[in-house]
Amino acid sequence: MRASIALFLILRLSVFAAQTAKTLNIYVVDVEGGNATLYVAPSGESILIDTGNGGAAAARDAGRIMAAMKDAGVQQLDHLITTHWHGDHFGAMAELASKVTIKNFIDHGGNVQPGQATDQFLTTTYPQLYAKGKHIVVKPGDKIPMAGLDWRIVTSAGERVASSVPGAGKANPYCATFKPQDVDKSENAQSVGSHVTFGKFRTLHLGDLTWNKEFDLMCPQNRLGTIDLWIVSHHGQAVSNSEVLAHAIQPRAAIINNGTRKGGQPDAMKIIHSAPGLEDVWQIHFSQLSGQEYTVPGMFIANIVDEPLNAMPIAPMQAPQPGAGAAPPPVHNGPAYWIKVSAQQDGTFTVTNARNNFSKTYRPGL
Repeated sequence: MRASIALFLILRLSVFAAQTAKTLNIYVVDVEGGNATLYVAPSGESILIDTGNGGAAAARDAGRIMAAMKDAGVQQLDHLITTHWHGDHFGAMAELASKVTIKNFIDHGGNVQPGQATDQFLTTTYPQLYAKGKHIVVKPGDKIPMAGLDWRIVTSAGERVASSVPGAGKANPYCATFKPQDVDKSENAQSVGSHVTFGKFRTLHLGDLTWNKEFDLMCPQNRLGTIDLWIVSHHGQAVSNSEVLAHAIQPRAAIINNGTRKGGQPDAMKIIHSAPGLEDVWQIHFSQLSGQEYTVPGMFIANIVDEPLNAMPIAPMQAPQPGAGAAPPPVHNGPAYWIKVSAQQDGTFTVTNARNNFSKTYRPGL
């Protein structure tokens, strides 16, 4: 009986500690080149952005998300934002929903890039999942209620917020030299983008928002202002991450949720690394597409290599051609590590690499 009482008290204290934390905690979870980012507010409320890959990888990615939830001390998800309907962003949703309670399912609306698997999921599986909670289609300008946080939707369904976030709105000098890419008609351009404020701390997650949509959001005025932490768009690929965004927001630190052969291409890394005010880039994987030439020191990389190499490559490798005939990525051997951020209301935040426990604290005004 005494052991049962002691266990009950320990569990109650753990829940109380989670609910009275003073930091906003963010986990960038390794889902092998997909996206899954967990936010836990000081109140204990939680938001997950995307659920990683589906198919044979669904159980793996759902398990990695659940491990981050356990570390954060949360047992349910108050909100799940699906940025867009690509399998590396919603694939493990059903698997995750079978194991944890999800209260609010948030997305941009219907799929604009027809595909049999995606459309079948949206017409059959997805309604069954959100029937147990609530389904919310968000528009730019909407807010997601989270105690202690100002969570604003700045892009959704190909549209952007009309007015600037508080403190932003100055002319963006990088608009003058912008060169558009081909019009993106895919789901990437529909991405739900979030601007989050916690006291003086500001962070940005735009999903896979692409190049021309970044211009729509950031020109002629910078509607987002400056950012402390940037969760880099689209796995660090060059069809996103233009100067009008990356250089205008002036992030103090950036985290790329890339894969071994997905994201981190030289064209994108040049822009990201040269952002004014940027101190460090952190990566979920060492990218063979950037090689040592354009990557970051190993202490900033959560997962180094998937298969043993005789030597770390210096020159970037050519990105594999997409499609059914593409060679599969290397198998990830061993544990997967996340990157964790703990932010304080005064704008101070600490980034920690779970692989080596290397951490760095970024203080405002430095």
